Amino acid sequence: MKTILYGNGGCGNHGCEAIVRGTYELFKKPLIISSENIYEDIRYGLEEFCDIYDAKAGSPGKLEFVKAYMKLKIMGDYTAMDGLPYLSTIRELSDKSTLALSVGGDNYCYTNQKLYAFLNKAYQDNGVKTVLWGCSIEPEIVKDADVSRDLKSYKLIVARESITYKAVKEIDANVVLAPDPAFFMQAKECELDQRFNNGNVIGINISPMILSNEKQSGAVYANYKNLVEFILRNTNMNIALIPHVVWQQNDDRRVLKKLYDDFRHDQRLIMVEDHKAPELKYIISKCRMFVGARTHSTIAAYSTMVPTLVVGYSVKARGIATDLFGTDEKYVLPVQNLKNEGELTEAFCWMSDNEDKIRNHLKRFIPNYLNDGKHIRSILESV
Repeated sequence: MKTILYGNGGCGNHGCEAIVRGTYELFKKPLIISSENIYEDIRYGLEEFCDIYDAKAGSPGKLEFVKAYMKLKIMGDYTAMDGLPYLSTIRELSDKSTLALSVGGDNYCYTNQKLYAFLNKAYQDNGVKTVLWGCSIEPEIVKDADVSRDLKSYKLIVARESITYKAVKEIDANVVLAPDPAFFMQAKECELDQRFNNGNVIGINISPMILSNEKQSGAVYANYKNLVEFILRNTNMNIALIPHVVWQQNDDRRVLKKLYDDFRHDQRLIMVEDHKAPELKYIISKCRMFVGARTHSTIAAYSTMVPTLVVGYSVKARGIATDLFGTDEKYVLPVQNLKNEGELTEAFCWMSDNEDKIRNHLKRFIPNYLNDGKHIRSILESV
């Protein structure tokens, strides 16, 4: 029987795409996508191995609408109203599967946990077992009574890093630890800019998300600009500017294009165009080193043994790095702590000085990490 995947934002975020593709690579079984954006998921090729349904296709029944409307008016709670459009698809999919994976990754890290609790209960009410799949959750959020109650109702929680695993374990939910599904996605060869040919390219990813999480206005961009200037002045390396999310409201290309323009389209700067997630993984795999903000861009680098510096802002960055290296120190630069414009360059220089050591560690560690992580297949099959 096919497994439902829900809660994924759409393939314009190539991390969402990588989670779906990695899940398929791990299980090699047909999947059903309850899609938040059918156009994106078809455009980037998920229909090749998934049945895709519109997550919000239906109109609610009168009674459902009245109940939700009363909650809004009496309690000021929008959750049921927001969840109504999902119910028709959930009922339809409950006839096709008995298992649904909530696959948003870090959905529980943000402000709409109530909606995901609503969807979790809706699937369960329709006889579908639910699994929170490949997740990261801030430990303080786990302690919230409503969130804790919701988490314990999942049949299984699969944490993608040990900080989340320990936090969820403390509330006695059924939790196991396994790599983010994107680690299992295979890279797909694509045409490369000829400047990659000498193997001397630094990959750089920056996102509007980290700009919004900085404490000191302008610090993140100033650090990236300083890093690019340092590489151009002090090395012979080329720089590939690599977007990993291209949503209109949250597009990496806007910030990367500003970097590109600020250096007057320097011939050593490569502006990488949008690609499917497996092709982006291939491009990143051809980088000598990588500096990334988007979690799944850094997973593409880690899993192809590329020394990586993460410019992070949450538990997922710290947790994954700690699981890979035993510590996040030197491997993750917290965006909230950035003050002077040279901090990213200083962190990059440490990575460069330790480049071979890091690469050799990844070559030893990653194959075992992935092989051990495949145990999640048998665990999920027994749910």
